[in-house]
Amino acid sequence: MSAWSSNISPIGRIVRICLGLLMLAAGVYLVLKADSAFRGTGLCALGAFGIFEGIKGWCAMRALGFKTPF
Repeated sequence: MSAWSSNISPIGRIVRICLGLLMLAAGVYLVLKADSAFRGTGLCALGAFGIFEGIKGWCAMRALGFKTPF
């Protein structure tokens, strides 16, 4: 099995992209409006990683051996 082989279902990909977009939007809001740059930057990073997971079809938790519902 390749290191970047797909390990999630199409529904899981959609869920990860949607959650990634929500986290990215929340992070941008925190950075720009709520003056919480540290938390906002963290949410932006997590959101970008979630979008990456959805696009790539790869889940870091599953790659480490954990079972996820999608």
